[in-house]
Amino acid sequence: MHLNLSQWLIAGSAALLVGISKTGIPGVGILVVPILARSFGGRPSIGIMLPMLIMGDVFAVAWYRRHAQWDKLVHLLPWVVAGMGIGAFALWEFGRVSTSRDILDIVIGCLILVMLAVHLLQVLCKGRLTPKSSLGTAGTGVSAGFATTVSNAAGPIMQIYLTAHRLPKQEFMGTIAWYFFIINVAKMPVYLLLTAINPERPIVTGSSLTFNLELFPAILVGVLIGKWLLSRMSQRTFDTVILILAGVAAVRLVMS
Repeated sequence: MHLNLSQWLIAGSAALLVGISKTGIPGVGILVVPILARSFGGRPSIGIMLPMLIMGDVFAVAWYRRHAQWDKLVHLLPWVVAGMGIGAFALWEFGRVSTSRDILDIVIGCLILVMLAVHLLQVLCKGRLTPKSSLGTAGTGVSAGFATTVSNAAGPIMQIYLTAHRLPKQEFMGTIAWYFFIINVAKMPVYLLLTAINPERPIVTGSSLTFNLELFPAILVGVLIGKWLLSRMSQRTFDTVILILAGVAAVRLVMS
């Protein structure tokens, strides 16, 4: 990949934030999606981001694996798979559309704004937005599967789902670590298949995978910072800044 200095700095910052989100502050991950899409284009950006996420997931699982609450995931995962199927079909359709700009820029921007609205609704409801019913679990799973496949942006949905179960901090991190590791690894063959079907509009390429290996040091620094921050930092102010920045980036994706 031939990148300018600005793209290298953005990608390095994104890798650092991915690492922090995986081991310390999950909310920061929402900022990575729109800034990568803005810099690299919606379709290439999801292929660039996925290996970053998997590398971060490996560290998260290694550190928090013993704290996972598997019963919170068993009923959710089948619905997530259904959502991933819908998301894969949407990516295939988007890849067939020939336009002057990447239609995924608009889709990702809109999804981020929806995720922000869901998060803010949870805040306004003071934690009472709790999808514990069978219908709520199904809706959460399908929404999370679709959002993660199309934009790698299911974080806020999963955070609300797990928050509803009032998990302690370590159990929260362990459960969400295993969830995203499983789902992100499952997405890789889907992206490779979509690239093979439509090689003119690739998602994952050899150069993008090599690029991710070059970004590994930034991810490693991020996961170490995240683990250090987990027990030392209040999230309220930090999360507020991240949400504002993500909102601005998403609006720019939609409007540009």
